[in-house]
Amino acid sequence: MTMTTEEPKVSMNARFTITQTCAILGIHRNTLLKYTSLGAIRHGVRRSTAQKFYTGSEIIRFWKSQL
Repeated sequence: MTMTTEEPKVSMNARFTITQTCAILGIHRNTLLKYTSLGAIRHGVRRSTAQKFYTGSEIIRFWKSQL
């Protein structure tokens, strides 16, 4: 699966789950986790649930860096 060629339309301050981020970027979950571990895309962690999230601005920054 290749990353989407159209710029993702996301709210810059919104938070997205791993599943949502993969759907927005058009990539597989393992690919996203690989990029995360390499430091190419940064995530936050929800304090209440300890789940990872990605901000809209980080998704856009990452997408632009992959052009």
